[in-house]
Amino acid sequence: MSVYTQLTQGQRYQMEALLKAGHSQTKIATILSAHKSTVSRELRRNQGLRGYRPKQAHVKAMQRRYEKPKTHIPLTTWVMVNALIKQDWSPEQISGRLYDEQEISISHEWIYNHIYKDKRQGGDLHKHLRCQKQRRKRYGKQDRRGRITNRVSIEERPAIVNSKSRIGDWEGDTIIGKGHQGVVTTHVERKSRYTVLTKSNTKHANLVRQSIVQGLKPYQNQINTITYDNGLEFSEHQNIAQTLSANIYFAHP
Repeated sequence: MSVYTQLTQGQRYQMEALLKAGHSQTKIATILSAHKSTVSRELRRNQGLRGYRPKQAHVKAMQRRYEKPKTHIPLTTWVMVNALIKQDWSPEQISGRLYDEQEISISHEWIYNHIYKDKRQGGDLHKHLRCQKQRRKRYGKQDRRGRITNRVSIEERPAIVNSKSRIGDWEGDTIIGKGHQGVVTTHVERKSRYTVLTKSNTKHANLVRQSIVQGLKPYQNQINTITYDNGLEFSEHQNIAQTLSANIYFAHP
């Protein structure tokens, strides 16, 4: 018997094909081993004037997941977090240590939010962020005139990328969260349509770069090229390219 569940990206592409083939929602639910209400809700939320579009549907689903209300975190946990921040631990390191040593589950994203809330209230936790020190040293002037330094035009991208005949060529984009709270970065592999989504608290290039590297690092061996638009959030493309051993190109302005 099918049970209520969330659809995977692959199921969404399969649903698109089944809809085009004329199958009913009941039949689609059976084929996908999903509950009828899951299929009905998916179409109600994501079917527009251009029909059901699986890529956009999956991105929206990931956004909704990121924007769910946060679980309450005890004050004692934040005390430990603050102490580690002041020892210059990164949010990623803090998240990992608390889980490994005390089985406390708190994401690095929550810790970044905590740091920037503290900054808005006049605190100094942000001064312990390594990215702040790196930004002032190397990238402080990069966004000042609205230009991306050393960008490589899509005109120089290998022709094989257009053919979609190989795995490893990705396209990146950003989606602003509800109320401009957070940024979801999407990377779609052109041939397979496999999608990786990452989230950062702001469009600041340094934070976007960190989230991209963290999200794509497990797929490094399957990355040849990445193509971005000209958003300033991708200003640290050279760091991304070096870390992932990838060639990065930019679309026409």
